[in-house]
Amino acid sequence: MLIARTLDELRQHLSVYKQPAFVPTMGNLHDGHLDLLRTAKPLGDITVASIFVNRLQFLPHEDFGSYPRTFDSDCDKLKSVGCDLLFAPDETQLYPQAQTFKVQPDPALADILEGQFRPGFFTGVCTVVMKLFHCVFAHSGGVAVFGQKDYQQLMVIKQMVKQFALPVQITSVATSRAPDGLALSSRNGYLSAEERAEAVQLSRALQALAQAARSGLARGEFDVAQAEQAALAGLRDRGWAPDYLTLRHQSDLSPVMVLSHAPMVVLGAAKLGKTRLIDNLELAFGAAPH
Repeated sequence: MLIARTLDELRQHLSVYKQPAFVPTMGNLHDGHLDLLRTAKPLGDITVASIFVNRLQFLPHEDFGSYPRTFDSDCDKLKSVGCDLLFAPDETQLYPQAQTFKVQPDPALADILEGQFRPGFFTGVCTVVMKLFHCVFAHSGGVAVFGQKDYQQLMVIKQMVKQFALPVQITSVATSRAPDGLALSSRNGYLSAEERAEAVQLSRALQALAQAARSGLARGEFDVAQAEQAALAGLRDRGWAPDYLTLRHQSDLSPVMVLSHAPMVVLGAAKLGKTRLIDNLELAFGAAPH
C-alpha cells in the first residue's frame, strides 16, 4: 500500500488511473470501515482511503483534540483488505490557510436532527468532502463509498454531488453491527464496560419504535409524536441523555405526521455517559393493500 502525505504525491499516484474508488475516513478504523473498503475494491481501478481528522466538523466543546488517532494499526487494517493507496495529509495540506470558503448545504436537510444539535457540522463535512473529492478525482471521475450509519450525512453528500454535478458516484453500505446489534463506531471505544453493555439499548429503542409503527399502520391508528416521546422517555429512564429518537420520511427526512406505506426511517442520537452515539433503521412497508 502506497501512502501519500501531500497533494502532489496523491495526484502523481492517481494520474494514470481512470476510476478511483474512494473511502474517506477520520481513522481509528473498525470493521465497518473495512466493509466500505471491501465494497469499494471492485468498483474502481485503484482503491483509495483517506485518514484526516477534520477540525471543521467539530464544535468547540467536542472531542477534536482527543479523537483517537491510531495510524499504524489503521495502516495494517487497510493493507489487510487490499487498499492500494492511503492519503494521509496533515492540516497544512488540506487547509494551508484559514478555510474561509465553505460549502453551505441546504438548511432544510442539514439544519435538522444532527444539524440542530451540532450547528455547522454539515458545513464542515461538506467542505472537507468537496475538497477531498477534488483531490482524489482531479484526473477523472470515480466512486466514493459511505456507510448508512451516518444516514443524514449520506443524504447531504448525495445532494451535494447532485447539485454541483460532481463526477462522483456515491455508493452506500449498510451499517455494520456487533453481534448484539450495536452499530460499529469509532466512538464506541470511549465506552466503559458497563456502558458498552448498555449501548445496545439505542438500537433496541429504534427497533421498538419501528415495530410500533408497523403495528400502528396495520391497525390504522398511530400517534407518531406520542410514540416518539415514549421512546425518548424509555432511554432517559435508563440513564441516557437523548437528543432525538424520531420517525422520518426516507426521501427528505421530513417528520412523519401520518403513517403511510411510504419508505420511512427511524433515527436516534443519544449520549451515554460522555459518549454520543447515533443509529438508524429503515422501514419499508411495501405497497398499500388494495
